[in-house]
Amino acid sequence: MLRLLFAYLLLFAAAPVLAQDAPLSPKAQALIAPVRQALDAERARQAALPPPKDDAEKLLRMGQMDQVGRRALTGINLHELPPAEISAARKAMWAPIEAADEENLKALLAMVPPEGWFLKSRYGEKPAQAAFHIIQHSDPEQWRRFGPVLEPLVATGEVRGDLYAAMYDRLAVEDGRPQRYGTQMYCVAGVWTPRPLEDPARVEEWRKAMGFTWTFAEYLAHWKTYPPCT
Repeated sequence: MLRLLFAYLLLFAAAPVLAQDAPLSPKAQALIAPVRQALDAERARQAALPPPKDDAEKLLRMGQMDQVGRRALTGINLHELPPAEISAARKAMWAPIEAADEENLKALLAMVPPEGWFLKSRYGEKPAQAAFHIIQHSDPEQWRRFGPVLEPLVATGEVRGDLYAAMYDRLAVEDGRPQRYGTQMYCVAGVWTPRPLEDPARVEEWRKAMGFTWTFAEYLAHWKTYPPCT
């Protein structure tokens, strides 16, 4: 479960790039194939279902599409490939995930209710969380749009604080500012490393206030279980 929760936080550093028209090796294609296969299988599974009865059920299905590709990629170690092929393989691995993200975002934006967000009390916890993940996996424009809507909903319990905190940190990194809650990692010499913190002495205090179940130290230890980064 925790791997699913944090998979969307992966931030990849640059690696040597193949020529644009160079095909991936059979080994690379086989290595990244589980991502597309997982998405295709989930898409086929949903196509066989009756139409969703309401927006909550639609959000649940969209949430499955959001997570299934990311679940598959967490077990893929691109270091098995030659260094010159890693960047191209990584791009190809993420392409079907990004396509699913675009489909999800388009559908979600067409569904936004008049109150501005999918309230947990109205849609249910899992559908509301699915909506959040879709925005989290979109772009800074959407983070800036929904951030001010989501922040006051944390205090009322309509939005999970740890999820909002991840979006806050991600936007801070995007804007060139230190992160507050220590959720964002990047690759340094093959090791997943936290982005600079706003105030290391207060990070645990801020995480606790947002309802994180792990301390920052425990979170860092979790990242050590992932394959080496590139």
